[in-house]
Amino acid sequence: MLTRRLIAMGDLPTGTPAPERYEGALMEGVKAFQARHGLEADGAIGAGTLAQLNVSPASRVRQIELTLERLRWTPLLEGPRMIVVNVPEFVLRAYEVHDSNVQVKVEMKVIVGKALDTRTPLFKEHMRFIEFSPYWNVPPSIARAETLPRLRRDAGYFERQGFEFVGADGKAVTTLSAASLDAVQRGQMRIRQRPGPMNALGDIKFVFPNNDNIYLHHTPAPKLFTRDRRDLSHGSTHPAGPKRAFARPWTKGNPARCGCSSHCRWCLRTARPSSRPTVAPFSSPISTDSTASWTTRCGNGPRTCGLPPGAPSAQD
Repeated sequence: MLTRRLIAMGDLPTGTPAPERYEGALMEGVKAFQARHGLEADGAIGAGTLAQLNVSPASRVRQIELTLERLRWTPLLEGPRMIVVNVPEFVLRAYEVHDSNVQVKVEMKVIVGKALDTRTPLFKEHMRFIEFSPYWNVPPSIARAETLPRLRRDAGYFERQGFEFVGADGKAVTTLSAASLDAVQRGQMRIRQRPGPMNALGDIKFVFPNNDNIYLHHTPAPKLFTRDRRDLSHGSTHPAGPKRAFARPWTKGNPARCGCSSHCRWCLRTARPSSRPTVAPFSSPISTDSTASWTTRCGNGPRTCGLPPGAPSAQD
């Protein structure tokens, strides 16, 4: 029965005989089925694989109908360059459009929000700026539910994670105290994580202002990308190779003026972690124009180039 079903679904060639033992071609057919359905292609028929095998053809047809309708609403052709995150696939792709021909320029794994818990919302926005070595302002919901209880149990966690408290006046407090914890609980202070190897945002953040406070950023735990199921975040998307995602084609041919009175050709591969944030704002949305001002690293060290009046600060 398993052999017939895999043949019907195209995972085994027509005429494949049913073996007496579960091995060989039949196991390879199961692996092909698993790969198509986003499962670990190990050939083991566990609960997840069995559940997918038992989905009826009518249910699959309905899934295809809904997917095609969602695809119809995807704004892929609105700009010459776009970054698209396929949330259930855990994959990011960078597209370029030339004469109505869509080309995939970059493809990489991503981590997304936890399904049914802190899932990544679906929306479309324009990329505005890139921040290197960013601060992480711990969202109040995470601070109250996770960070404050941990700090009350383990005072050393504050220093190990590079946390600090920030008051309404913007001044940072780098020592842990019960009064500061209570102030965070009341909403009078916030917890901020300084740039560094423990920073939850990694060493780079791509910002596209949105109502859900979601953005693309790196992660200090790259080992998570080895997992097949990667719905692990609080909602934001973590690309496996964030610098590669924007090194090409987004930066090709975009000179930036730096403070050394020369013109530097930006290359994201030159970016290095720093203890201070720097911001590179886009002069226009990335989905419609690749012209940008970039942070460069030249003989005078890292700096922010081409900041227009009113550009966001690194602390925002």
